[in-house]
Amino acid sequence: MIKKKIAMLGSFAVGKTSLVQRFVHSIFSEKYHTTIGVKIDQKIITIDHQDVNLLLWDIHGEDEFQKVKPAYVMGSSGYFVVMDGTRRKTMEIGFELNEMAKKVAGNIPFIVLINKSDQKEQWEISDDDIQEMKDKGIEVFLTSAKDGNHVEEAFTILAQKTMI
Repeated sequence: MIKKKIAMLGSFAVGKTSLVQRFVHSIFSEKYHTTIGVKIDQKIITIDHQDVNLLLWDIHGEDEFQKVKPAYVMGSSGYFVVMDGTRRKTMEIGFELNEMAKKVAGNIPFIVLINKSDQKEQWEISDDDIQEMKDKGIEVFLTSAKDGNHVEEAFTILAQKTMI
């Protein structure tokens, strides 16, 4: 069976753990638990008649007190940059983490997830910001770990990109 390491990168409290839990276990919890270090989950999916074991590295959020260790990204086949649509600052941190990941892992597939689409009326990340990312060739999904919007699709597409 093929194994693919997928890193979850983003600021604190953007929903990385919730997205993984939604994808792996189809659950969502309102309780917030800070990830310390890295938590690894896995899910086997089928891509083009091939079973693929996704090893999902849910890495702690980056903030002013704690930086993501580049070593966590090493060996990844792909990664997500997760942003919280309700907090613009998470977009800036996401871009910084993306640059770090490119330096460490090279030119591997990544997708930007702008999470909390169920709270769109409170978003600080604008449609123009999203369009600017897309204009730069970045694939963007508006996700909600709470209602599952585009979660399965985003993980599946990133897994497919790692197989090319």
